[in-house]
Amino acid sequence: MFSSDSIRALTCFLAVLLLTLGGCARPPDTGKTLLTPKTLDELQGYFLSHKPDLEQFRASGPFSVSSQENYEIRLSNSEVLRTDLYLSGHADKAPLAIFLHGYDSNKDNHTYQAMHLASWGIHSLSVQLPNTGPWLANGRTLAKFVRFVQRWPEIIDSRVDIAKIILVGHSFGGASVTVALGEGAPVIGAILLDPAVVGIDVARYLKQSAVPMMVLGADERVSMARNRENFYRHAKGGVFEVSVKDAAHEDGQFPAPLGYGNEAQQLTFVSAITAAAISLSALGNYDFAWASLKEPLEKGTLFNAKKK
Repeated sequence: MFSSDSIRALTCFLAVLLLTLGGCARPPDTGKTLLTPKTLDELQGYFLSHKPDLEQFRASGPFSVSSQENYEIRLSNSEVLRTDLYLSGHADKAPLAIFLHGYDSNKDNHTYQAMHLASWGIHSLSVQLPNTGPWLANGRTLAKFVRFVQRWPEIIDSRVDIAKIILVGHSFGGASVTVALGEGAPVIGAILLDPAVVGIDVARYLKQSAVPMMVLGADERVSMARNRENFYRHAKGGVFEVSVKDAAHEDGQFPAPLGYGNEAQQLTFVSAITAAAISLSALGNYDFAWASLKEPLEKGTLFNAKKK
C-alpha cells in the first residue's frame, strides 16, 4: 500500500511531467524583436512614428525580464497577497499591469502574458485571489491593492510609474476588474479577456468609471462567456471590443489549463494585450491599439470589432 504522502508526491510528479510533455510549461518559440531601444520612451516613440502592426508583438520584446514567483505583499495584518512579479530590464519609470485570473484558475495561467509585457517595457504582476469567488470582494481587494501600490510603489519597484497602472482580468476576473473600476481604483485603463459575469451588477460599476477599456473576446461560436455582452454595452466611451477567431474561452490565458486552448489563438491574445498596454502607456487611450487591428481584421484573425 502507498501512503497518502507518496500518492500526493506521485500525482504532483505526473502533473509536472504532463505539462512538460504537452509543451504548456515551455514558452513558445516566437523569436525576439529586432528593435533595440535603450529606453521605453525610445521604444514608444518608434511605435508612434510607424504604422501600427499587431503582428510585431507576437515576438518577445527588446528588454530583459527579471521574475520573482510567489512574491508576498502584505496589505494589512490580516491580508497577504501572493503574486508573481515580472520587472522589465530598462531603467525608465514604466507602467504596471496587474493580472487577475478567473474561476477555478490561478496566477500561473497568466505567466507568459505578464512576462511578455515586461519584455516590451511594462512591469507586470499576476495576483492570486480566491478563485471561486466572491468576485465582488475580489474587485474591492483589487482596488485596495492599487491604492496601496500608489502609496508605496517601492513594494513592487521604484521604477513603477504610479500614474500608469493597468488592470487585466480574465473571465470572472474581468468582472472583478470592473468592480475595482467602479470602486475608484486609480488606473489608466482596463483589459478584459473574454470577461464573464453572474450575480454582479456590472452596469452600475461600469457607469461609475470612465477609464478606457478593451474587451478582447473568444470566438462565441466556439465558447460563450456568460453575459459577456454586458461589458461593452454598459461601458462608457473609450471602449472597444474585438474577438479572436476560433479562440476558446481558455485561450484568454497562457499557459491555458492542461488540455485546453490553442497556442496560435493564445498568441493573438498576447499580441493584442501588448498593443493595448503600450497604447495606454504612450497615449492614455486605445487609438494605437485600435489602428493595429486593421490587418488582422482583413486577414480574419480577428473579427467583430466595434468601438464607442
